Amino acid sequence: MILEAVMLHVRDGLEEEYEEAFRKASGIISSMRGYVSHELQRCLEVKGKYLLLVRWETLEDHTIGFRESAEYQEWKQLLHHFYAPFPTVEHFSKVEL
Repeated sequence: MILEAVMLHVRDGLEEEYEEAFRKASGIISSMRGYVSHELQRCLEVKGKYLLLVRWETLEDHTIGFRESAEYQEWKQLLHHFYAPFPTVEHFSKVEL
């Protein structure tokens, strides 16, 4: 399993609109092959800062299956205009202890 982690910065004053758009976009990502789960966390200290965590079965489910899909274009249209600066996406795998 892969964890996608993204620190998001939403333009000032658009937080409520962003959260509503993200609710709509959640249906897109959750329908994708290899999707396991996702959550959006709002930062308590910094207004407009969010953490998105998405679990995928494989890295390719995200980087190819989702990112190269028609559904991703809809995701982009709903969400990408809220971000300033545009976020960096990172992927992690669990360390077995």
